[in-house]
Amino acid sequence: MSNRVVGQGVRKKDAMALVSGQGVYTEDIAPGGCLCVKLLRSPHAHAVVRSIDVSRAKEAPGVACVLTWEDAPKTRFTQAGQTYPEFSPYDRLILDRHLRCVGDPVAIVAAETERQALAAIDRIRVEYDVLPAVLDAREALDNETLIHPEADWRALVPECGADNRRNLVAHGCDQDGDVEAELACCDVVIDREYETHANQQCMMETFRAFCMPDAYGRLTVVSSTQIPFHVRRIVATALEISKSRVRVVKPRIGGGFGAKQTAVCEVYPALVTMKTGRAAMLVFTREEAMTVSSPRHAMRMRVRLGATRDGTIRAIDMHTLSNTGAYGEHGPTTVGLSGHKSIPLYTHSLRAFRFSWDVVYTNTMSAGAYRGYGATQGIFAVESAVNELAHALGMDPAALREANAVREGEVMPAYYGETAGSCALSRCIARAKEMIGWAEKYPRRTLPNGHVRAVGIALSMQGSGISGVDTASAAIRLADEGTYNLSIGATDMGTGCDTILAQIAAEALECPLSAISVHGVDTDVSPYDTGSYASSTTYVTGMAVVRACEALRAQIVRAGAKLLGCAQEDASFDGEAVACEASGRRVSLCSIAEAQMTAGMDAIAAVASGGSPTSPPPFMAGCAEIDLDPLTGQVKVVDFAGAVDCGTVVNPNLARVQTEGGILQGIGMALCEMPVMDERGRTMSNSLLQYRIPTRQDAPRIRVAFEPSYEKSGPYGAKSIGECVINTPCAAIADAVYNACGVRVRDLPITPEKVLLGAKGEP
Repeated sequence: MSNRVVGQGVRKKDAMALVSGQGVYTEDIAPGGCLCVKLLRSPHAHAVVRSIDVSRAKEAPGVACVLTWEDAPKTRFTQAGQTYPEFSPYDRLILDRHLRCVGDPVAIVAAETERQALAAIDRIRVEYDVLPAVLDAREALDNETLIHPEADWRALVPECGADNRRNLVAHGCDQDGDVEAELACCDVVIDREYETHANQQCMMETFRAFCMPDAYGRLTVVSSTQIPFHVRRIVATALEISKSRVRVVKPRIGGGFGAKQTAVCEVYPALVTMKTGRAAMLVFTREEAMTVSSPRHAMRMRVRLGATRDGTIRAIDMHTLSNTGAYGEHGPTTVGLSGHKSIPLYTHSLRAFRFSWDVVYTNTMSAGAYRGYGATQGIFAVESAVNELAHALGMDPAALREANAVREGEVMPAYYGETAGSCALSRCIARAKEMIGWAEKYPRRTLPNGHVRAVGIALSMQGSGISGVDTASAAIRLADEGTYNLSIGATDMGTGCDTILAQIAAEALECPLSAISVHGVDTDVSPYDTGSYASSTTYVTGMAVVRACEALRAQIVRAGAKLLGCAQEDASFDGEAVACEASGRRVSLCSIAEAQMTAGMDAIAAVASGGSPTSPPPFMAGCAEIDLDPLTGQVKVVDFAGAVDCGTVVNPNLARVQTEGGILQGIGMALCEMPVMDERGRTMSNSLLQYRIPTRQDAPRIRVAFEPSYEKSGPYGAKSIGECVINTPCAAIADAVYNACGVRVRDLPITPEKVLLGAKGEP
């Protein structure tokens, strides 16, 4: 069957609703009379509540309830949206007497209006015993100050190596071959440290949720979330109730980028509803979203990389120190990607690798998931080291990669032993070089105004879901007039996954895209899905859709054969009708759909699941061209060319905007995004004025090309694309800066001050 819909750049199914302002978000559908929930937060990085007086707050006008740690359940949980048993430790209470970072919740206030809730918070009096704070991840391990000394702290997966008595959330080592012996035989060894910081996702819609009791006494949670089914478990665990008593509904969400893979806000209005029996809503301010949320994990990475004189990379040794902040959400899992999604890029020539890691608690804002999920940090480090190796060898960095990059069919020991079953990385390198004009522009050239133009390159890979863990289901039924209703549990957070999955269904059923209606997500009626994260939707949920459609086709053929009075094996379906090969008679799909409403006919519907023992990586090569002003140190990206292998490109239009957006986020991380914390542990970059992200005016020329491969295990050959595309800009831009002025910046972002000080030989 030839592709009819897959591969076409069709418009998003909800495009007109969005551009005409008809999109309905969480706050839009909150019921009238909904209580406003606000949180009193700790001003200290580390403290214990000695006493709290809420009497005056309870007497304030409009106040429905004031809750403290004495009123909240005492069961620890994690806010991380991960498949059970979560790798993240159970280290949180809804409200705790022991406060571990600035902004930790001290009390919950619910009132009729926001003004009344804030006024009541001002009436609460708290006395704190301030404790020593650990703010530097390098000082956290085995520090005498324990951030989680509690006896009921739990790590559900012992293999993570967590130990709260050491401030340790995860520890481990993975290796293949003799790294030290290989490095000893190398002609050149690069030994460097690189650092990335706690970048914010800055989605337009902040964290928000409302809760209400239903007619049967159950709790309904309506949330802007990427993980509806995980939110159900998290809320149930925190409230000490059964999951069957919790229903989670996900309306349209205004962006997530991984931030909403953590249930940052849902438990607070849920507790209020449980206590009052009333609907309650919590909406984070932008300041809260910037200071008490779930940013990218800050990481320090030491990379040792060895090669022979001809540029053959023989060994990579990498250690990552990850700062998970006050709580362990996503700490044990993000760190793995820093090595497992960077080292395998050089499988072709690699004889040995070692990847070790430590994830530590500190008294800083708790980290979480962000697009790239640890791979972004690790790829910046490894790709920067490869660029430094190229310069040490006097080689073109692109040529060094062409000689060493992984090829299709090669086993990748550093990627859990998986095989690169589909890989067009070498073609991506060639395409990106051609697009940027590498041969003419490398390494640099000086413009008449004295500015320097230079280019840099980097590679990246990611995954397609979590192998052996992620699962998704899809349900599809034949509707009255021969159209289809597709129900999924995956979350479309602006990526267009509803459209992508509809295209896959239309391809499988040989029908127009307009014949597919997509519904989701309501945990009471949607089929189970782990959620929209880990680049899983197209690959994992897409295969569930394919299998459900195949099962539905079989049912359509069976029903049509029954109406035609022929054997099922003698009938076939072409998307419009079922035909009997022997008689030549046909019955239309519309007639079959109507017949299922009569006695003696079965309803035509199917449910199927998707999941894979492997996680086929997409690949990308990215080339940056920068303009550097040697007088000011100002760096601007003027051109970025990205070539991507995401298998079969299901929708080129959506894939292109995904890639462009990811590249721009990576540029922001490289050049301007810098969270600032004072000596007391307070996040000072608490708004979009203080924390600068690229705007449309800052966006350079971004060009995207696709070099398709065919992934046999994916839907119509597709792999993921969502995260891989953010990973190349940091290292590519850093090397372009080096090519322009000889300054190597290993601590992001690359600011004018760092460039000028580096040019003067100052650290």
